Amino acid sequence: MSNKTMRAARLHDVGGKFQVDEVPVPEVRPTDVLVEVKAAGVVPNLRNVIANYPTWFPYLPLPKLPAIYGLDTAGIVTAVGSQVRSGVKPGDRVYVNPGLSCGGCVACRRGDSVNCTAYTFMGYFGFGPGSQQLFEDYPYGGFGQYLVAPVANLVKLPESITFEQGARFGYLGTGYSALRKAQFAPGQTVLVDGGTGTLGVGTVLLALAMGASKVFPTGRNKTLLEKLQALDPKRIHPVAVGEKSVAEIVMTATDGLGVDVVIQALGANAPAAAVLDSFNALRRGGKAINVGGVAETLALEPIPLMVQQKSLIGSLWFTTAEGEDMAAMAASGQLDLSVLEHESFPLEKVNEALDAVDQRTGGFTNIVIAH
Repeated sequence: MSNKTMRAARLHDVGGKFQVDEVPVPEVRPTDVLVEVKAAGVVPNLRNVIANYPTWFPYLPLPKLPAIYGLDTAGIVTAVGSQVRSGVKPGDRVYVNPGLSCGGCVACRRGDSVNCTAYTFMGYFGFGPGSQQLFEDYPYGGFGQYLVAPVANLVKLPESITFEQGARFGYLGTGYSALRKAQFAPGQTVLVDGGTGTLGVGTVLLALAMGASKVFPTGRNKTLLEKLQALDPKRIHPVAVGEKSVAEIVMTATDGLGVDVVIQALGANAPAAAVLDSFNALRRGGKAINVGGVAETLALEPIPLMVQQKSLIGSLWFTTAEGEDMAAMAASGQLDLSVLEHESFPLEKVNEALDAVDQRTGGFTNIVIAH
């Protein structure tokens, strides 16, 4: 397929609009696979990323322009490399985990690829000085008709999972990995701070699937909180932000004990005070996992942290194995993805899709580019 071309939406200028170009179909190297893209999720933060190349976080490098974005991709395997021996074949329905690693650093050799010093999101941004090389090795994101990815990054999707649902796996997996890092167990309680957003809704769904006895999602939109509660009125206890302290509400609802886990999924504009309020809802020995974007400095007092044995842990992404877990949970009915609402746009309307992200109402809506 090396002599063929395909359509791809590329960003050419900082702060500009995507332009649909004809580009070569990528070649498949020995341990890679070629995937025909069927759906690509539009990340809610994408517009902020592409508008701020000069001022973007210096430790989160961006690909050189022109670039094909598209973080979360689901599609069909159309070709495999010569060293792909088993497990994946043409015709398989897959989600592509965009997390790329160098394969040779200490973390990679230990099987801990997410902590690779050059860890990079294909079709989005990177996390270290080695990211540009990985961008060049895998320059195709989901906003194109095809992409190439390492075979180790594929999550096989059962027929019961639509491609649009598969294109939400990035945000679902972020919540799932956070819960796993907290050693969350059936029967435990969890506070999902920012529960009505894209990260938050996914985390609530995973907490229910993993057997939570009580889930406390926070939010300001009471309509969205009610929509969340309707998923499981017995287990979901919404917390409206601004009426009282979140910690006070949760402590009252747990007989003064607090929750086992806090998943911090607030956006970049949320104040540090909100993070500290939720942290105070933890029980002794509880774990708070940060997957949110709050940028302010947290003023945590070290003595209470030590005396109460609480933990604050950062969680970046999820492994392909965790993606396989979610696919199995969804196939069995344990994880209900039917509650997600999908709004699809063709590739030619990718800029309109970015506008739709700003106009959607909460994390139930999934904006996708459908091919």
